[in-house]
Order: sequence, then C-alpha cells, then structure tokens
Amino acid sequence: MALERDLRWQPLDEVGLEHCHVSETADGVAVRSALIGQRDGMPFGAFYEIQLDPDWTFRSLVLRRHDGRIMRLVSNGEGDWKLDGRRAPELEGCVDIDISGTPFTNTLPMRRRRFEPGVPQSFDMAWVGLDTLEPLRDGQIYTQLDDTHFRYQALDRSFTQVLDVDEHRFVVDYPTLFRRV
Repeated sequence: MALERDLRWQPLDEVGLEHCHVSETADGVAVRSALIGQRDGMPFGAFYEIQLDPDWTFRSLVLRRHDGRIMRLVSNGEGDWKLDGRRAPELEGCVDIDISGTPFTNTLPMRRRRFEPGVPQSFDMAWVGLDTLEPLRDGQIYTQLDDTHFRYQALDRSFTQVLDVDEHRFVVDYPTLFRRV
C-alpha cells in the first residue's frame, strides 16, 4: 500500500518546526524534511533526505546544514556503513539511524520490525547530532505497549519516554521533546 504523507513537528523546549514529506511506493521510501529552530540559544536550519528499502531498512542519508556543511551516510542494510564515501567501522552492525532534532527517525525501527506487546527490542543506531554531523553508535530499546504507544529507552537507561504514535507509527507526541502539529 503506497503512503504519501506530510508531517510537521514542533520541539517543546525551543522555537522551531519540522516539515517532513514521506513517499512510500513498492520500490522504497523517500523522505525529505526541513528543520528550522533554535538550540541552546543558537538558530539552526537543516535539510535531510533519507532513502529506505520497501521494508523500511535504512539505505542513505544526506544531511545539509544552513552553514553549508553536508554529511552523507550510506548503509548496505546489513550493518556496513560509509560516511562521506569512506568506510565507517565504528557504525558496523547498526541498521537504523537516529537524527537529533527530529522524531521521524524513531519511526524506522517501529515500522521495520515486528513487535509483540510488552517485549523490549534492542537496536544499535547510528545517532547523528545536528551540531557535529558525526554519527555515533547509540544503543536504544523500543517496547510496544499497545497499538499507539511505544516505550523508548536509552540502552544505559539514562532516558525513557512513552511515545504516542499514529496508525503508521509516526510520532504524534514525544513528551518533553516534540509534538506533531
């Protein structure tokens, strides 16, 4: 079933807005999004494009900041990564990405994997900070609580939130961080 969707989120702690377009076809998923906002008192702007396989397995990210910096991240879908054309062994084994500044990337593991309510699943993510554009390995745990709620936890248990999601598992409310508008 093809999915064509425009989504918008606001950060709860700072001024900002994201406009995200998701286009899903039998050939894969294309995502284009623009972020504007302020973090720690400093204004920022970023644009990202993500390509996914039809099963929502991550394949590529192009992230452009308003200052002209560009980062390209590519995966073969089996845990091998390239960052700006060079092998990235520090990300070996990661399958999904998580971009700071957007709740969209939380959807990737929730759509790609089958979940049984109450059973936690761990993921090694390539986490990308908008400030550095340097991806890092980040362990995350997702637990489906019911059809519209997932618990997100940092692997080290330093952060936990219950995400409210819609029927497509796009975040509606991410307490303390984002709300869909």
